[in-house]
Amino acid sequence: MSEATILIVEDEPAIMDMIALTLDHANFDTIAAESAHQAHVAVIDQKPDLILLDWMLPGGSGIELARRLKRDDLTADIPIIMLTAKTSEDNKVQGLNAGVDDYVTKPFSPRELVARIKAVIRRSGGSELDKPLEVFDLRLDPASHQVTIEDQSVEIGPTEFRLLKFFMSHQEKVFSRDNIQDQVWGANVYLDERTIDVHIRRLRQALTSTENSGTNYSKLIQTVRGVGYRFSVKPS
Repeated sequence: MSEATILIVEDEPAIMDMIALTLDHANFDTIAAESAHQAHVAVIDQKPDLILLDWMLPGGSGIELARRLKRDDLTADIPIIMLTAKTSEDNKVQGLNAGVDDYVTKPFSPRELVARIKAVIRRSGGSELDKPLEVFDLRLDPASHQVTIEDQSVEIGPTEFRLLKFFMSHQEKVFSRDNIQDQVWGANVYLDERTIDVHIRRLRQALTSTENSGTNYSKLIQTVRGVGYRFSVKPS
């Protein structure tokens, strides 16, 4: 089983290949991006556990991308390690002020890089990623891909499972249909708004299918008129 999925953002092919080989040997899955734009799409589509981000990139600097990701509630929790040849204290302070979690200066040893990655994932709670999500007696288990209410299995499709996981991971926040599309289907998928509404309706139906439950869990998925949807334990 993979340790975690790492997004490598690096425009030098030789360095990219070296890092990918190092992480493969350390039992990490890797995603590659050569520019800030490719990296942002990969973050939205594939949701890596950590980003290795080169400072100098075509189409925008790594530090600008780091700031953008850390400003967005949906990506702010993804840890970032900057890879750079810049060694001055001012550059390191600039990176840390942007929300970067660690800083590795080129050239670096493969062992150091792997150790720093593991340390950052440990600090950021990466081991919590597959832990079940629970709201009252509603339980979603990412590892077994099961949803239960009062220990009764809920029949749910794969898209509805991803929707529910997204909502349960981001409670009490309002998301537009575009936000939901990017996080559940990916940034490169274009859907009619009605498609998203249909899947929300199916999810609500699944959450009312369990017998003997004293709570109507479908009501936790609230429609916010003119904006989108919210998962909330508070009455709408």
